[in-house]
Amino acid sequence: MLIDSHAHLQDPDLLPDLEDVLRRAQDAGVEGIICVGYDLSSSQLAVKLAEEYPFIWAAVGVHPENLDSLAPDTYDRLAELAKRPRVVAWGEVGLDYVHGDPDRARQKEAFRRQLGIAQALNLPVIIHNREAHGDTLAILEEAGPRQQAGVMHCFSGSAEFARECLALGYYISFAGPVTFKNARRVREVAATIPAERLLCETDSPYLSPEPYRGQRNEPARVVEVATQLASLFGETLETFAPRLTANARRLFDLDRFLQD
Repeated sequence: MLIDSHAHLQDPDLLPDLEDVLRRAQDAGVEGIICVGYDLSSSQLAVKLAEEYPFIWAAVGVHPENLDSLAPDTYDRLAELAKRPRVVAWGEVGLDYVHGDPDRARQKEAFRRQLGIAQALNLPVIIHNREAHGDTLAILEEAGPRQQAGVMHCFSGSAEFARECLALGYYISFAGPVTFKNARRVREVAATIPAERLLCETDSPYLSPEPYRGQRNEPARVVEVATQLASLFGETLETFAPRLTANARRLFDLDRFLQD
């Protein structure tokens, strides 16, 4: 049984046939999904889904590419939303320089502010980082280390960058790209991560793994990611999957839901 630690079930590419998507996920052995927000409306939808399905949990936040959606009360509304029982993380938040966004100062301000809110609420943070390794690390170091600080989602950095993130209390998560034929470097980095700090995800509906590359992604395909990670550690999926699942349960404190 696996947990897809990062999916956007509320995305228009998945929501219309969500029941079939969830059925395929459960048939594949996915026992839980973290539905991650990227602005206020998607965060509200994530919480709604989490409250409807016992195997879905929510994260709320504003993605760096969605900062134009911010209103004066957005952060306050997200903070209230984050107090709902099914919200287990803040995110996804971070920096994205892949398009050479000139307004990097605005991204950094939003990142810092959301890290502060998450820390005040004692929630782990789901970090988005594309082509912004140096600035991302600098801001995470400013925020300081925390136990179960969060997760570096869809990791694409170096082994050295990963070590710095691990030292700050972050887990490292890999998605479909770890299965791509031309992603040797990503696999080399993944093999250096301590197994007890490793997560798997799909980032559905994006980044579908091999052999589905180029197609719409969905949580059932987290099995392909987990299988690749298992092979990097010289293990089978059957032996490695429980370790990945235990890591997700620990980071997001999911076991408390079993006690309710």
